[in-house]
Amino acid sequence: MKILFTKNIDPVIISKALGEDITADCVEVIKTTPIIIPPFDLKNYSLIFTSVNGVAAFFKNRFRPNEDFTAKNYNKIYCVGDKTKKALRKNGFGTFKVLKNADVLSQFIIGHCQHEQFLHFCGNLAINVLDKDLPLQNIKYKKVTIYNTEEINPLITEKYHAAVFFSPSGVRSFAKQNSLENMKLFSIGETTSGELRNYTKGKIFTSEDNNLTSIFELIRKEAWSND
Repeated sequence: MKILFTKNIDPVIISKALGEDITADCVEVIKTTPIIIPPFDLKNYSLIFTSVNGVAAFFKNRFRPNEDFTAKNYNKIYCVGDKTKKALRKNGFGTFKVLKNADVLSQFIIGHCQHEQFLHFCGNLAINVLDKDLPLQNIKYKKVTIYNTEEINPLITEKYHAAVFFSPSGVRSFAKQNSLENMKLFSIGETTSGELRNYTKGKIFTSEDNNLTSIFELIRKEAWSND
């Protein structure tokens, strides 16, 4: 079986997870570039990160959260997904709350964090869930764009039994020049699956969690199915 991953993943990791019977190619479909902005005071803000790229660009811009929870104006850090949490840890910072996706984060904030004010460090193509939902509840929220995502739109001439997608922008970039038909479609998370549904009526296999382990488990389970 031949699978296309729409981002670069170490072939050793893929081989270890999926075994010798599955051949995998990796093609980058998006390109991200940090935006350099002058760091500013984070005092009185809770911080939101919804991607690893957002974390990387945040620290590249030399922002430093105040994580001393005994201080009056310490920064609570909210993030989406384990990979984002790990990226924050690598930079020496923990998280106040880790949620599965932006929808769940939005619901949590509306239910429990009405009196906080939020800065969301994200890319230019970040989905609109938070900036649509939170202001409607009179919750102070501001997007800070600190990286650009460019859709590369590669033309893929090779034929694959399956393709794996990791973000809505990755789906759009691929679909610009390539068909999604006659392949099994695997997706990390419901947000990416929602974008895939704009391009196909076919079945989409969505991982339970937003990480590689979860998508590999799903591929192992479904790759050889005839459904």
